[in-house]
Amino acid sequence: VAVRAGMMSQHTRQRVIGVVENMSAFPCPHCGEPTEIFGSGGGEIVAKQLTSALGTDVPLLGKIPFDVRLREGGDQGRPLVLDAPESPAAVAIRALTEGLAAKPRGLAGMNLGISPVRS
Repeated sequence: VAVRAGMMSQHTRQRVIGVVENMSAFPCPHCGEPTEIFGSGGGEIVAKQLTSALGTDVPLLGKIPFDVRLREGGDQGRPLVLDAPESPAAVAIRALTEGLAAKPRGLAGMNLGISPVRS
């Protein structure tokens, strides 16, 4: 499903900047040891398939561990990064956003201060 969604970018003329693997592992509430209840490596596989299919680099941007509070917070409008900032999922989300914020942007959507109108 994720690969098909990424392939839609060809039809919408959008650029896929990367893949985020959600529910990557479940940290044990007692010891913190991760358990990969949904398997492992899915994000890397999707990134490689999209890179090949789209002919452009589609990196794995991050892995967000499973945390039921992430869903609960979304339902209540309370971001996990505010309610439990030290949780593994919140730490991963912050790292992901910091990485995205550091990427240079293209010119799309930016005001260049020029006008196509002749004066």
